[in-house]
Amino acid sequence: MNEPDETARSQRLPGVFLRGMAMGAADVVPGVSGGTIAFITGIYFRLLAAVNAVPAAFVSDLLKGRIKAFWSACDGTFLVCLLAGVITSVGTLASIITFVLDEYPVLIWSFFFGLIIASVWHVFRQVRHLDWPLLIPMVAGAAFAWWITTLPAGEVSPTPMVFLGAGALAICAMILPGISGSFILLLIGMYAPVLAAIKGLELTSLMLFVAGCIVGLLSIARVLTWAIHRYHDTVLAVLTGFMVGALNKVWPWKETLSWRLNSHGEQVPLIQNSISPMHYAELMGVPSQLALAILCAIGGFVLVLVIEWLGQQGRVPSES
Repeated sequence: MNEPDETARSQRLPGVFLRGMAMGAADVVPGVSGGTIAFITGIYFRLLAAVNAVPAAFVSDLLKGRIKAFWSACDGTFLVCLLAGVITSVGTLASIITFVLDEYPVLIWSFFFGLIIASVWHVFRQVRHLDWPLLIPMVAGAAFAWWITTLPAGEVSPTPMVFLGAGALAICAMILPGISGSFILLLIGMYAPVLAAIKGLELTSLMLFVAGCIVGLLSIARVLTWAIHRYHDTVLAVLTGFMVGALNKVWPWKETLSWRLNSHGEQVPLIQNSISPMHYAELMGVPSQLALAILCAIGGFVLVLVIEWLGQQGRVPSES
């Protein structure tokens, strides 16, 4: 590779790091997928290709001492920069996002609602050949994601093996646009323990969780790469449906039907139902903040459009 190419790649690294930060911030929030962020910022397929190349490169290059060939084959610089962004974001924003969700839930969920609406439009535009049979996988994806969002949150004992399994399960969801890994953690009762491990720097638990993530990521990336190459439009239709169904989770106005005590003895929602802003105001005895919520949703929608526009202008390069 010549020197100008190396210079161009190095100039892209800050953008990759920022994408990783955006993915990490999204993955902290139950209902927002880091895979969606990867898709709308133009690195989704590059990420899949890089992760999918790791096992073969490990056997053919790394085990034989060809470190440079291994690094090149699995796009190592890209993966490390992206992962650094994710880790930085999760480590620094976990407490902030948790606080903001507690203090300004309607406005923040409205922002994410607008972001996902724009993401639906963005992903569906990637379908190469629009045809009515694609409605079948799209509706199926939407129905599945909607059903997932209606499941009550559970709670399990955070043992070492549970941390390992939770990592594998969560990363499979995180890499899929529209399915939130953090929401899956919430469903199985591991969201709070993982967040607590991050805040408390519980290294053993975090290493087990990361190990599970690695195993799950290597598995799901290969399946997704194979599926996209063979059934590109069908897969995108399913992913579009996932995001449509996930909108139920990020709807800003919720009625809590039942509560539960978490492992810290705190009362948290168990089952919630989406309601209208007017009903929310009557039920909760507080303003619905409808006007501000609409502005926040528009802000999320516009943010996606700006990111896409910057990518088209070459200011945020999407590929290597």
